[in-house]
Amino acid sequence: MRIAVVGSGYVGLVAGACFAELGHDVTLVDNDAAKIAALHKGEVPIHERFLPELLQRHRGSRLSFSGNLRQAALESAVIFIAVGTPPTEEGEADLSYVESVAREVAGAVNGGYKIVVEKSTVPVYTSTWVRKVMLLNGAQESSFDVASNPEFLREGTAVTDFLYPDRIVVGADNERCAAVLREIYRPMTDGSYYRGKNAVPGPDGVRVPPRLIVTSTKSAELIKHASNAFLAMKISFINAVASVCENVGADVSQVCEGIGTDSRIGPRFLSPGVGYGGSCFPKDLMAFRAVARECGYDFSLLDEVIRINEDMRQRFLRKVRNALWTLKGKRLAVLGLSFKGGTDDVRESPALCLVELLLKEGSQIVAYDPAATERAREVLGDRVTFAANPYEAAGGADALLVLTDWEEFAALDLDRLREQLRYPIVIDGRNLYNPEQMAAHGIHYYSIGRPPAAPKSQPANAGTAPGSH
Repeated sequence: MRIAVVGSGYVGLVAGACFAELGHDVTLVDNDAAKIAALHKGEVPIHERFLPELLQRHRGSRLSFSGNLRQAALESAVIFIAVGTPPTEEGEADLSYVESVAREVAGAVNGGYKIVVEKSTVPVYTSTWVRKVMLLNGAQESSFDVASNPEFLREGTAVTDFLYPDRIVVGADNERCAAVLREIYRPMTDGSYYRGKNAVPGPDGVRVPPRLIVTSTKSAELIKHASNAFLAMKISFINAVASVCENVGADVSQVCEGIGTDSRIGPRFLSPGVGYGGSCFPKDLMAFRAVARECGYDFSLLDEVIRINEDMRQRFLRKVRNALWTLKGKRLAVLGLSFKGGTDDVRESPALCLVELLLKEGSQIVAYDPAATERAREVLGDRVTFAANPYEAAGGADALLVLTDWEEFAALDLDRLREQLRYPIVIDGRNLYNPEQMAAHGIHYYSIGRPPAAPKSQPANAGTAPGSH
């Protein structure tokens, strides 16, 4: 099937490459000439596992790049809209880019039946407005349908999330439209893709083939916002539990195991830390709250989810103060700048937020991130020193702060790390280490929702603050 994907950002690029991987002929469209030129040259603009391989495999055959939206729409049976929907000052989704695409596509749909699909995360009723805009701009009512096909991609695992999903949600208001979208995903739903010798390897324990769920367009639009809001709520809930654990001396890792093994709850997203970030959760929570408000419902639960998330940064900052006493003039090593491990995305990153707070306190920051250094440099400039590896960052530091859950950080040589640090203090915002193991390596260790740990010769809360000497 011939498919146009409008927008070469995170969602559009991954979707375009994966549709090509499924055997479709895909044109990826963007009005940014520099992006299109870079893609033609084989450059990969984001850090995402398996994406370089897919782009190399299909570029010039099943996958092409263009700046001509009208031509791509004329040549395609299905047009996926994957443009940005950034938040406005009021927290609502800015749909101006979606509307612009709808206007332009309207003139290209009268040559035969086409489907325009929302792939961007959009509020309920967007499909209705897309249809109205297209009709106002000359599209014939019988020549097109508007559908919703929300993405559930996690940065760092987006390719495997697309090809090995928990479910595929298709929002279509008639069977003709639904049948076309079923056909697009048939290589996945009939299992044929997974039997191919060149299939991207799936994660352990994944169920194939995935289930395809057909709903109305309005339901599909709500499913995406509700899913992200629920996951953010789960993160904020366990962070609130971690705060209670700290106050009573309990261990949140044990609490997580106890509640996560309940099949009604499950262990995923029960990982206490410095809070969620990225381009999805913060934006989608505000947009979902705005939608509820417009519909006459006060979704105050979402306000609390957001408040807890913001409070976690302040709680972590207090934890750093408790370990070091004063922060002015302290040299702090920071591991992690992206909002999560496996990606170079620093949008709404809790790590960057904490670095900014520490800079305001007068701390000197030496930071390392495996992938996000250049993107972080665009935000932080020369206010931060960037190291080439974790041990260089730790050199002469008064303490080490772990702010992103990169796998390589959990496998550091702890003896070498301790030797690099001026004082053997690690404050872990992602709970990557075992407290007893850290203490055994001579490190004073502070984490989220667990009692502090210290070498046997010294208590965790006594005599460790460099400023007290």
